[in-house]
Amino acid sequence: MRIASVAATWCHVPIPPERQHVSDFGRVASFDSVIVRVDTDTGLTGWGEAKAGVGSAAACAGLAAIIEHDYAPLLVGQDPRDISRLWDVMYNTPREGYAVARGHGLPQLGRRGLSVSAIAGVDIALWDILGKSLGVPVWRLLGGRRAERMPAYASGGWADAAAIGAQLRGYVEKGGFRAVKMRVGVMDGTVAASAARVLAAREGLGPGVGLAVDAHGTWTVAEAKAFARMVEGCDLMWFEEPVSADDKAGMAEVRRSSAVPVSAGESEFTRHDFREICELRAADVLQPDLAIAGGSTEALRIGALASAFNLRLAPHLWSGAPAFAAGLHVASAASAGFILEYSLGHNPMLHELIEEGFPVEDGMVRIPDRPGLGITVRETFLNHYGRSR
Repeated sequence: MRIASVAATWCHVPIPPERQHVSDFGRVASFDSVIVRVDTDTGLTGWGEAKAGVGSAAACAGLAAIIEHDYAPLLVGQDPRDISRLWDVMYNTPREGYAVARGHGLPQLGRRGLSVSAIAGVDIALWDILGKSLGVPVWRLLGGRRAERMPAYASGGWADAAAIGAQLRGYVEKGGFRAVKMRVGVMDGTVAASAARVLAAREGLGPGVGLAVDAHGTWTVAEAKAFARMVEGCDLMWFEEPVSADDKAGMAEVRRSSAVPVSAGESEFTRHDFREICELRAADVLQPDLAIAGGSTEALRIGALASAFNLRLAPHLWSGAPAFAAGLHVASAASAGFILEYSLGHNPMLHELIEEGFPVEDGMVRIPDRPGLGITVRETFLNHYGRSR
């Protein structure tokens, strides 16, 4: 089996005004992602996803170009089942021969940013092909799923203090979710305003529903520490991205300052970034986005780090269907995996891009047993929303 072609489509899906939300990212008017297609000479096709931003909207022309112009020439003619080697080929580029032979990374540049996101999109597609070629789901290749279903938390929560309780209760009623996540941070104006919204959320939910908060890295260390003290009585699942991902030492300081668990990782690239988080004891929960951090291959390595440092793994799954499915397979097989993010924002890339869907029942998502990622991409959707570069 050989790779015949690699294609990347920037998919730009407008969000109707009535479904748009406002956060520190501003008013989110579109969902953008790069859908990667890898075709083989045997007729098998693998699907992957790469992201240029952790939120919904992003300009993805450059990312798609990296995949098609930098990586595709290295991949065509290769056996797609040699996933580990091909990851190293993309990561090390001109020196990939030395790197593979020596067992030692020799990247041309410090590998972060769009180049790693591009690797992620291809990598996810290669795992899809491998599973399809063997007639088994990806989780089987990763060592097997640990349960047929996994708990999920509803991810949203932008309402003000007066309405946040009702908004989050609506999530619980909609899918039987037993845990929810809301947004806080600079969008609220003051730390006290964010804390008031969290207190209102906890009062509205009652004690039986898990509650997490996400600051999107928008606070200073002092602000994050003050907020954590204000909400210590709310029994939070975690405080996500309290400070900028550039300030890992500051995040560690926030974690040490209170009993509220800290989570992070959606803005990080490769196991090397996550190793630093682990060594600094900066987080309790690691949250790699598979469409950013390096794909399923790198997520396995990050999951091993989480287990080795007695941390937990909860992939960032604010994404389209290919990356969501990839994160689902990894989390279901990882020793440290314990919960899934489920977007309650308007997300046609998750619900309309593929035929199958990921229904939530009693707050749980079933781990699919279909071959590969278990998804069938609607190419009519790609043709309709694909954006020319």
